[in-house]
Amino acid sequence: MKRKTICILTISLNMGGAERVISLLLKHLVHDYDVTLVLLSDDIEFEIPEQVKVHVLGKSNILKNKPPHSKLRSTVMFIRKYYKIVKREKFDIALSFLALPNIINSIIANHVSHKDTHTVISERCYPSEMYRKGSFAYRMAKIFYPIFYNKNDRLFSNSVHINEDLKSNFGIKIPMNVIYNPIEIVHPKQFKDTYDGQRSFKLINVGSHSYAKNQELLLSALRNLDNRVSLTILGTGNLKGHLKDYIQVHEIQNDIDMPGKVKNVEEYLLNSDVFVLSSITEGFPNVLLEAMAVGMPVISTNCMSGPLEILNDNESVDIPQGEFYQAKYGILINVNDTEALVKAITYFRENNDVRKKYSELGFTKAKKYDLPEIYKELKLLIDNE
Repeated sequence: MKRKTICILTISLNMGGAERVISLLLKHLVHDYDVTLVLLSDDIEFEIPEQVKVHVLGKSNILKNKPPHSKLRSTVMFIRKYYKIVKREKFDIALSFLALPNIINSIIANHVSHKDTHTVISERCYPSEMYRKGSFAYRMAKIFYPIFYNKNDRLFSNSVHINEDLKSNFGIKIPMNVIYNPIEIVHPKQFKDTYDGQRSFKLINVGSHSYAKNQELLLSALRNLDNRVSLTILGTGNLKGHLKDYIQVHEIQNDIDMPGKVKNVEEYLLNSDVFVLSSITEGFPNVLLEAMAVGMPVISTNCMSGPLEILNDNESVDIPQGEFYQAKYGILINVNDTEALVKAITYFRENNDVRKKYSELGFTKAKKYDLPEIYKELKLLIDNE
């Protein structure tokens, strides 16, 4: 029986959540399908299986910090090149990840026979939060999402809340599925709680230094804690300078380490006591799962979307401002609630038995997102198209 041919379109394989997901899925896809990967830019940090055929449409950083007219010109070029590839190869499935690739895939969907190629798009963020209601970007998304996205055969996202948002606020009417982000659990639970009250209590956050990741919440909390709490922030981004200025102004530099982008993230996690997700918005936070997968107790904002699904089986909670909620697999706080974060950190620091409980429960939950289990869901979706 002839194997299905699949094309995956995305911006790059640079460090990022969606990029990480694609790199993991490729490991399994190549065993069942003939896979082609099309990248808009030549930024590759994840390993690509040798069986994958790769096309790169633009040079490195072709979209980064460019004016609108330059991005538009590049997008037109991407569409032309991608269309030629799809038309020539006649893929069974053309799959895209992230907003710009989804728009490009949608345009192509209007020009290929759906008998030959089925187009599937994957939304990876919660649009109403990512584009900030009332902003120009939000208004544009309200116009263009329904025009383009509804041209495809199917959409899948990584959260039930994303699908609800797309349907309710952006007029998306095509069939939609939820396939959660996979993680790769290579080792059994490794985390060992070594905090004894004699050293600083070590917090860690991993993510781009950006508005959405909101590390300033962590810095604000640190100002309200005694000097027996320290913080490591891994990653980099356009707000790195702002965060460093905040640290200097408030004289908390002795309690904070910002080593930048590192490859040994797991090593840093295992050398910390609690992981904190401070985000204003997420799609489905891989890093929260990855912390749980090594057995770390976690604190997370109850942002849209992902944390509620991960930490409380998507059972809604009402959290009073200034308070935290002990969810099934970790602690939840409201977005931007410094007082609640201070209380949650203090609670974990003072209660060894609670840390141990959430270490065990979180690891058990994380195993449900192991790569082989999530891949089965994607394979089922592909085989049914």
